[in-house]
Order: sequence, then structure tokens, then C-alpha cells
Amino acid sequence: MAHPLQGKTVAVLATDGFEQVELTEPVQALKQAGAEVHVVAPHGGSIQGWNHHDKGDSVPVDQPLDAADPGRYAALLLPGGVINPDELRLQPKAIAFIRHFVEQKKPIAAICHGPWTLIDAGGVRGRKMTSWPSLQTDLRNAGADWVDEAVVTDRGLVTSRKPDDIPAFTRKMIEEFAEGRHAAA
Repeated sequence: MAHPLQGKTVAVLATDGFEQVELTEPVQALKQAGAEVHVVAPHGGSIQGWNHHDKGDSVPVDQPLDAADPGRYAALLLPGGVINPDELRLQPKAIAFIRHFVEQKKPIAAICHGPWTLIDAGGVRGRKMTSWPSLQTDLRNAGADWVDEAVVTDRGLVTSRKPDDIPAFTRKMIEEFAEGRHAAA
């Protein structure tokens, strides 16, 4: 199947301070797989990316969070970067947006520091997952079974550690997003 995500719309929830390749490369893979992709952010305009410790490119926002209906999206991508998820965790509307995907058992892909927001959205308890190593204590304390692997999939939740894992991450993300909801999750 050349376009396994044809007809699916995917939300990418991010804000200023996202790790650039953790948003741009998965978004490119999603589009190549046929998905319509919307960058959702707490504000309109654009959001600022980072390449580790240096400013990267800005990415246009497709949908401000205030106007975004999580019900219209089949899946959710949460890119990392330290600043991005730390800022999103402080915004009740962002956590409510993520919680929709958790509660509706829709597939979610989170890389690097991206899984941090899943703690606040109630999406990690009892889940096997990975992340950037500095999050392992937070995730374990929230009830996750944290492992140090390039990519981990658990009932529609795909997690990865870092930019080097992006090829494996995007393959599993597309597979899980194509499968859709995971009723047993």
C-alpha cells in the first residue's frame, strides 16, 4: 500500500522550543504516507524550532489550539525538545487536547521529551515506553515501564528516545497510525 494514511488527518501538537528534526522529519513521513497533517499550537502564526542548543527554523501553525477540535484527528504526534513539552504541560488546553487521544484510544507517537506531556494527560500508567533518558524517573514515577530502546510500541503508543531513532520511529508511527484506534488500550 503506497499511501497507508490516505484519508487520515494527524495533529502535531507543539509550541516554541520544539526539536526541529523531531517535528519536520516525522511530518514529512506522514505526508508521504498520505496523511493530512496539521500543526496545532497554543498561538497562531508560527512556532520556533531548535537544533539542540541553537535556534532552528520556524514552522507555520495550521490550527491554533483554541480552535482545534481533537475529534477531527485520527492520531497525534508529540515532538520533543526540552522547552516545547515543558511549556505545553503548563497549558490546561494542551493537556486536555492530548487527553482526548488517550481516552479515545487513538494512536499517539511521542519522541525524546515529547512523552513528558503524556504524564499530565494520564497516558503513561501501565504502558511500556521510552524517552530521552532524563525523563525515565518521571515516567516511572507516573506508572510507566520505561526501557532504553530505540522505539517502543504499546497499544497504539509509539515512543522513541532521540533524533537518531527517527527512521525507526517514523516506520512504527505510520504503522500504528494506519491501524487506528486500539480498543484494548
